[in-house]
Amino acid sequence: MQRLLVLVALIAAPAMALADDVLYLYNWNNYISDAAVRRFEARCRCRVKQDYYSSNEEMLAKLAAGAAGYDILVPTGNAVETLIRENALRPIDKSRLPNLASIRPEFLDTPFDPGNRYSVPYAYSVTLIGYNEQKMKELGLPTGTWAVIFEPKYLERLKGKVTVLDDPRELIGAALRYLGHSINETDEARLKQARDLILRAKPYWAAFNASSYIKELTIGNIWLAHGYSSDMFQAAQDAEKARRPFTIGYATPREGAVIAVDSMVLHKSGRRPDLAHLFIDFMLEGGNSAELTNLTGSGNPNLAALPHIRPDIKDNPAVFPDTEARKRLEMMRDLDRKSRRLVNRLWTEIKVR
Repeated sequence: MQRLLVLVALIAAPAMALADDVLYLYNWNNYISDAAVRRFEARCRCRVKQDYYSSNEEMLAKLAAGAAGYDILVPTGNAVETLIRENALRPIDKSRLPNLASIRPEFLDTPFDPGNRYSVPYAYSVTLIGYNEQKMKELGLPTGTWAVIFEPKYLERLKGKVTVLDDPRELIGAALRYLGHSINETDEARLKQARDLILRAKPYWAAFNASSYIKELTIGNIWLAHGYSSDMFQAAQDAEKARRPFTIGYATPREGAVIAVDSMVLHKSGRRPDLAHLFIDFMLEGGNSAELTNLTGSGNPNLAALPHIRPDIKDNPAVFPDTEARKRLEMMRDLDRKSRRLVNRLWTEIKVR
């Protein structure tokens, strides 16, 4: 009987060890390939369990409500800033990340995490304009300026065919850039200028849409959309695969736009910082990092990834803006409590009027 118990214990031991070797990843949906997950699991002899969120606000709310046990999160810069302020993150041990050296310098030492004490760049997107190339050409409308989103002289020819992001910081930020101000502006008078600009344009828009605009653009229900570069990449791919009688283009407005850098961070409640560091360094390898860009059309801050990225993506200036274009891009910052209340109040006015 004793031998039988020993034998059962020996058989069960590997399964018990495997149960402990789990990396819990809280990530955006479709933000890592299944193949990359399988390769990491094979390399470290562990399992990766993922939960997904569709916005930084959703992720922050879930954590604030008590969700715990996540080893790695992939928040955008302003959400990283929030998590740092809340003392929710574990510092990065850079000595365990030899591949960190391949990150482009302009994506390091950012205002949201000086010195990259808590964050490692993963990917980025630009908030821009996507459009039906044939319709915009037929109507003789510009595609490289926020004016086409906000000016009635253009919108009257697009009425009911335009969507904007259902996101206060993004939409108010676009209006602020068009008016010549910073995306992170907190002056009440300038924020009210942005509100008024939005309200003037609102009657011409079909919807505030942050979820289905890719599909709407792809099937031709809308002709112009305010959205993310990676989503526009997907819309262009989908339209081509479906053999639509039109093509989807996208461009960064000349007035400037938001660049959103998503970073890998270690949550304090995570139980396996060892696996988390292994995962981060794995995702910094050139081939693994490039796979994400080839899959989603996201921008890539990793120099080692460039040789592995498809030329049609690498050469797209909306995905990989040049030095001059990058000067007009701005990272969103976390707002103080007073400014958040003001933006929320203005957003409520925008939605109900």
